[in-house]
Amino acid sequence: MSNDSQLPLQAILSPCVGICRLDPHGYCLGCYRTGDEIARWRSMSETERSHFMDVVLPARESA
Repeated sequence: MSNDSQLPLQAILSPCVGICRLDPHGYCLGCYRTGDEIARWRSMSETERSHFMDVVLPARESA
């Protein structure tokens, strides 16, 4: 019998959608990350990337 709570977590993929241009405020028009966040993405912890995907980037998108 399988227990879903024991399934391994999957790595968080990049939010990049291939529209790689920064707006006048420094946010990418495609994924809403800053240039610094894009550069640091691979070195961020899973917790930090998850926070960006769940909280930071949706807030920027809706602003």
